[in-house]
Amino acid sequence: IVDRFIPGDHLSPSGKDSGCAVFIDRQLAGTFGQASRLYMKGPFAPGLPTQGYQGDLTPAGRYRLGLRALNDYTNTTYKKDFRALAPEQQDTVLAGLDGGKITLKLKPGFSTKEFFELVLQNTMEGFFAGPLYGANKVMPSWRLTGTRGGRSDYRTNRHLHHKPPP
Repeated sequence: IVDRFIPGDHLSPSGKDSGCAVFIDRQLAGTFGQASRLYMKGPFAPGLPTQGYQGDLTPAGRYRLGLRALNDYTNTTYKKDFRALAPEQQDTVLAGLDGGKITLKLKPGFSTKEFFELVLQNTMEGFFAGPLYGANKVMPSWRLTGTRGGRSDYRTNRHLHHKPPP
């Protein structure tokens, strides 16, 4: 999925090659994935669209459920897992998830759109995060935006503070 959100080209490596999948895996294995810092007890009432997901599934649980439902959909429709589909078919499926043309069989209170937006948000976070977090390898997003970012050692470039990063 991250490769379809961020396809590789002459300017940048793909989402996976940039480390977005590693970033997401690390986030899901940590406090974010386990919702350690969120209130996760009921009762759960439907929230406003601006409030995000309101339920008992952790982010890791939402990924497990969403990815399983995505593969169920593609196996039923295309007779293949999502990752085995041609890039054009993957794009069609992702556009359907985003546009509401495809509805995955998820838990009540957790929508297909929420799953799509969770993966998209985490992919963007990974692409723009610091390499310390397992993503943004060789810093393509920082080069594209002209951001210096947090470098482990800035001494060799400290005289360049008013110039684009090398």
